[in-house]
Amino acid sequence: MIICKSGSEIKLMREAGRIVAEVFLGIEEFLKPGVDTGYIDKKVEHIIRQHGAIPAFKGYIGRLSSRPFPASSCISINEEVVHGIPGRRIISEGDLVAVDVGVKLNGFYGDAARSYRIGKVSGIADRLWKATKEALELGIEKCLIGGRLSDISNSIESRALLDGFSVVKDFVGHGIGKKMHEDPQILNYGPPGQGPVLKKGMVLAIEPMLNEGGSEVQVKEDLWTVITMDRKLSCHFENTVAITENGPEVLTAI
Repeated sequence: MIICKSGSEIKLMREAGRIVAEVFLGIEEFLKPGVDTGYIDKKVEHIIRQHGAIPAFKGYIGRLSSRPFPASSCISINEEVVHGIPGRRIISEGDLVAVDVGVKLNGFYGDAARSYRIGKVSGIADRLWKATKEALELGIEKCLIGGRLSDISNSIESRALLDGFSVVKDFVGHGIGKKMHEDPQILNYGPPGQGPVLKKGMVLAIEPMLNEGGSEVQVKEDLWTVITMDRKLSCHFENTVAITENGPEVLTAI
């Protein structure tokens, strides 16, 4: 069941989303060659708790793993698609680094991801980064009252195909509110004009995941980290978006 939020509930989600955005502002200076992902995660948790919120991912049990997620953020590098566990992996020049952050505040969640180009990246990495970022923007533009859910999906896939990239099909966007993952699931592919009608008060976490190569992925032995099957690059962006009478409102933006 898709839960539409009231104006007061969206206000609370806006507060959670603002903290997510503050996290990204706070960690950008540390995302550089020679820094390990565990250090970045400590910064993420510090900022979240400093704002009186709870790291939503820490201890979270997902649909594919009975092992609680051990960190406050997911940090995925290059061939890692999503759910990378922060630790000793060192960030290097030329990497694509995706940081996914979730917070819980006043009973509501905020969720977003940003990918970063570390130093000078390859041409293909740069094109993938731009295509994924634009795919998110195009998906958000489709968050309009009276539209269809798959309009979002189609816009993301169409942008990926424009540059010859693929979209991950095994992992999707989602509704969000009092739970991190609510209905509906938001595919990153498919024809337009299908699925539920978009209504005022829906809040969606839209998250394109684009791959340089094929769409196939697999989960590593840690039961969390998702990697591309062909070990080619992947990129991930995400925002929490409310559907309003005035159009889409990105809740995870400053």
